[in-house]
Amino acid sequence: MFTGSIVALVTPMDEKGNVSRSCLKKLIDYHVANGTSAIVSVGTTGESATLSHDEHGDVVMMTLELADGRIPVIAGTGANATAEAISLTQRFNDSGVVGCLTVTPYYNRPTQEGLFQHFKAIAEHTDLPQILYNVPSRTGCDMLPETVGRLAEIKKYYRYQRGDRELNPRSPDQRAGFRRFYSA
Repeated sequence: MFTGSIVALVTPMDEKGNVSRSCLKKLIDYHVANGTSAIVSVGTTGESATLSHDEHGDVVMMTLELADGRIPVIAGTGANATAEAISLTQRFNDSGVVGCLTVTPYYNRPTQEGLFQHFKAIAEHTDLPQILYNVPSRTGCDMLPETVGRLAEIKKYYRYQRGDRELNPRSPDQRAGFRRFYSA
């Protein structure tokens, strides 16, 4: 599960600030044609912090529609409030997405125990597979290997992504139960 090249899509906008359906279709078609393994809709690259809740859901559903089963779609469902992340994740429970990418909470700098409880609560409210997304340069907090190891015991977390340019020697490895990947 979650192997190969997984690409976080941008959310293309037109000159009026509306999502460009035609440009989104071109992006999806490009990734299908070039062998991308899966795409992430409305991850942090996809305007997650700037879309309304309705827009967020609409873009993920549009991505599913345009992908039309040709490529797996992962929904970005991270938020700095646990209840909001749960709500976003639950919204896609029966949508057809193959999983969710959930970023560490941003701005409020939770403790490691706070991070664990945040992700544990999300897992308790969905059957969707989850990818942990740790991007300390953007969120202001770094999920430590010990916390990732604890989360690996929750069988809904299948992958760990670190989103910065430094390959951290303290990052979790496969002993924690995850396949690790990096993004720039």
